[in-house]
Formats: sequence, C-alpha cells, structure tokens
Amino acid sequence: MAPPQEPLLSGRPSSDVSNDNNLAEEDALLTGERQQRPSGPPSRWQRWKDIGLFAWALVATAVVIILAVVYQKQNSENGSSGSNPTGKRNLIFMVSDGMGPTSLSMTRSYRQFEAGLPYDSKLTLDWHMIGQSRTRSTSSLVTDSAAGATAFSCGKKSYNGAISVLDDHTPCGTVLEAAKKAGYMTGLVVTTRITDATPACFAAHVNMRSEEDRIAEQMVGAIHPLGRVLDLMIGGGRCHFLPNTTDGSCRADDTDVVALSKKDGWNYIDTRKDFDGLKLGSEVELPLLGLVADHDIPYEVDRAQENENYPSLDEMARTAMKALSAATKNSDKGFFLMIEGSRIDHAGHANDPVAQVHEVLAYDQAFSSVLEFLEKDDVPGVMVSTSDHETGGLAAARQLTAAYPEYLWFPGVLANASRSSAWLTEQYYTHLDHAAKGDMSAYIKKQLKTGLGVEDASDDEIKKLVDNPETAAYQFADIISRRAQTGWSTHGHSAADVNIYTSDPHAAAPLIGNHENTYVGEFLRNYLSVDVESITQELKDKGIKLNSVDASGNEVSWLGKMPEKDERLDGQDHLQHYDGNFKKRHVGCDCGL
Repeated sequence: MAPPQEPLLSGRPSSDVSNDNNLAEEDALLTGERQQRPSGPPSRWQRWKDIGLFAWALVATAVVIILAVVYQKQNSENGSSGSNPTGKRNLIFMVSDGMGPTSLSMTRSYRQFEAGLPYDSKLTLDWHMIGQSRTRSTSSLVTDSAAGATAFSCGKKSYNGAISVLDDHTPCGTVLEAAKKAGYMTGLVVTTRITDATPACFAAHVNMRSEEDRIAEQMVGAIHPLGRVLDLMIGGGRCHFLPNTTDGSCRADDTDVVALSKKDGWNYIDTRKDFDGLKLGSEVELPLLGLVADHDIPYEVDRAQENENYPSLDEMARTAMKALSAATKNSDKGFFLMIEGSRIDHAGHANDPVAQVHEVLAYDQAFSSVLEFLEKDDVPGVMVSTSDHETGGLAAARQLTAAYPEYLWFPGVLANASRSSAWLTEQYYTHLDHAAKGDMSAYIKKQLKTGLGVEDASDDEIKKLVDNPETAAYQFADIISRRAQTGWSTHGHSAADVNIYTSDPHAAAPLIGNHENTYVGEFLRNYLSVDVESITQELKDKGIKLNSVDASGNEVSWLGKMPEKDERLDGQDHLQHYDGNFKKRHVGCDCGL
C-alpha cells in the first residue's frame, strides 16, 4: 500500500535561518554565483554590528517623525495643508454656471485657431484643475442651478428649484450669511440677473426659484430674518427691483426695492457711466447695489460690441475685489466674494457654440484677474472655482448623416461668427415687426453671412427660418453647430461631473479628487471657520416673525409659495432667460423643446 501523499513543501524547514538560506539559493540561481552557507554561531563583532544598525535605524525613525510633526504644524498654521487656517483671510468662490469639461476643450481649440497658438497652448483654467464635483440633487440625477448652488451655499443637498431651503421646506444657513455674522465683508458679482438661482442661494431663501421679486427684497435686507447680509452686488436684473408702474419693470407688484435699498443705506448705480465712476473699485462706497442691465447682461460676444453700455465680468470682478479689500484693510476679518460666469449656462441651453466660447474666455479672463489679485494682496486668501452643472450635453463631435462619421471637428468655424444666435434672433424679430411684406429669404441670408459667417446656407435651412421664426434662436445655433460639427444632446442640463479649480492646491487640498458638490460647500465654511448651523437656527427662529397674511386672510410664509403638485421648479418656466431675455413678439413658442 502506497504511503499517504504529503502536501507540497511540507517537509521544508520553517525557521528564519532556513528561509534566509532559501532566498540565498534563489539568488544564486538567478546570478550564477555560488553562495557560502554560514557555519557556527555569529561572531561578537557581528552582534555589535547588528545592535549598532538597529540603534541607528531607531534614531533615524524618531528624527523623521519629529520633522514630520513640525512640518505638519507649520503647514497647519499657514493654512497650506488643507486644514483650517488662522488669522485674517479672504475667500473668492467662482462659479462657471453650466460649464462642463467639453466646454474647455471647445474653447481651448477655438482660441488656438483664432489666435494662431500652438496645439499645446492652454487656458489659464487648465493650469489650476485639482478635481471634479458630482452634481445630483435630491430630486434628480440632473440638478438645476438652484439645487446646485444650495449645495455650495449650505453644504446640503436639496430639490431642484430650492433656493437655500431643504426638502422639508425649512431654510438652511449659507456660508455668506455666516461669514457676514462673523465679521467678514461679503459680495456677489454675476452676469445674469442678481436674483437668478445661483447668486440668490447665497443671500436669500425661497421655496421656488421663480420668486425673483421676493428674492430681490431679501437680498437688500428688506424682508430677510438677518437683515442686510450683503455689502456689494453687481450684475443684471434691474427689472425685479423696480415697481410695476415703472418702464422696464418685470415685477408683479408696485414695490420699489431700489427705494427700499436706498432707505437702508445702499449706494445705487444702474448705468455704465455710473460703473465707470467706481474707478474699478477705488471709488466705491459700500454697501453698493449695482444693477447694470434690465435683465441679463448680453452674451460676451455681443457685449464686447456694446462696451459703452455694459461692463464685462472681468471689470466687475476687479471692482468688487478692490472695493472689498479696501473696506477690510483695517479689519481683523477679510471678505467672501462669489463671482459667477452666469451665461455660459444660457449659451448651453441655446446650444450656441459661438456664445459659449466667448463666455468661457470671459470667465477665464476673470479667473486670471482673481489669481493676480490674490498673488499681490497682502492678506492670505484662496480662490475655488467649479460649476453647478453642465448644460447642453456638449460634445466635441457630431454625426451629420447616417453613414459612419469621419473623425472631424471644426471649432475654427466659430471664428467666422461675430454674433450670438440670440442677438440674430432679436434682429430678426425686429425686422419682422417693421419690414414690409415680402421675401424674407434675402434678409436671412444676409444675417447668416454677417452674423455667423455662413455663406452656404441651404434652401431648406432658409425656408425653415422663414416659416418658423418662433424657433429662430435654436435654428441659428444649429446652423453654425452643424458646420463646426459640434454636438449637443439636450437644451437642458446634464449629469456630467464638472471640474474643480483653485489658486492654491495646498490650501484647497480637501477638494483634490472627485467629490459630491456638498463637499465644496463644506470646504468654503471650513476655510472661513464660520458657524453655518447657528445661522440655520436663527433663520428658523426669526423667520416666523416675517410671515404675512394675504388679502384672503391666509398666512404667507417669508419663504414664499409652496410648489404645486408636479410643478416644474427647475427654471423651465423661464426659458426666455436662456434665449437672452429679448422681447418675443411671437408668443406661444415652445423653443423647439
């Protein structure tokens, strides 16, 4: 009978010496050199040598640990390790509304073509990317700006349409409100209406983003539980501050919010001339309410040709930084400023690549100015930049036919265009109102040539514009997008992750990598070392006193109307804002959706 089989290697010795010998034998097989096996106990010299090496290693380890502790402590004091800094500091938070990663690809390639730059030339933004943000809200994997900005301002998720209120319709304190309470100066700079979702989330609280009239009253402190929480606002949206008895008003009532603000001490400007009088911040008296457009400031591609009427994002940002810096010169606290490149989002909604690249370039310029300010300023500070979401489902490619596509993309086509599709649409509508009856084809061809640089429009493209003027904005945008082979998957938002940028990757170390958007909000409050939770409680306690009673005797919350069942809250009832806020004579447009 055969003996039982033993496990492989079961007969090998397991002592440390035998293991060392086995390793030596393996080395001999690999090197071809014979190995001498040790014989007898180690010598006295060998023992002392081993003790000395052990002692040296122990001392070296201790020194490394001590140096690491000292280094970590110094970095913590300087705020460069991602821990909370101490002492006076400034925080600038930039929001590139609707800008996804492909927006950077398109704009980078456009700039290289337009300026004759090498293919490895980068935007300023490209040098400062450190991570990405995930953007879902509590009501959808695809967020709107309200829920997206609430994640930044409150550090909490909420439903689409919520302006710094939570799913249970209670207010959540914002980092801006907490900063003001702690002694910081605060400001907002935007290119859309100052009452739009993103800026509103930092200084107002309503159940529905559509209540911009109420938001305006809260932002000047008129019906805000904490009073005035802002020191500076510059942007558009003047129509929500003017009574409905005034030309240019879009309010539903006759409340004069501008008058209320002046009564409370606000200094008010509303023209380009007034803005120029601020001398880029050196002649600002706070608090400042600057409403430099009736609705949104025009797209940059159009604004640049109306520079005498509207300031740029860069000019407004530099003005705010200089004004807030001067105002806090003798304070032990710095400032918190939110700067939004708002209309990148609108260009995405309109699927307009021409407007998009110019908006991103304008944001990149403001980004550069913020970096320059922080580098030269004596007060420690950091800038963090990200998007609330991506808009348009932008793709750097487009399949034009059923045949397998060629691998081509032509952002250089955009260099031939000088106007946005929204501007062309406004001109078209004005022409329809005032032109004599007749053939519109010649007019359309001229507009395409002078505005978009398109000279090969097909008869079908011309006919569609003539027959369907109500969708002209999207038709103009599609004509240029097809020639650039730039793709769009939606006129709404997408669930794409968006990039995070910073002026200082050491100070913003917690944001390196991929994070939920609420983590950005947590970083903002931690960097300023402010107590947002106590602000939440104060809003709840004091807000009740601001509730009112309507004509029917029903109590009206200071947070405004509650949404109706199945009511759209993500801004889709305000599509005219995404087209540029131009007057639509052809009412009833579904804008191609």
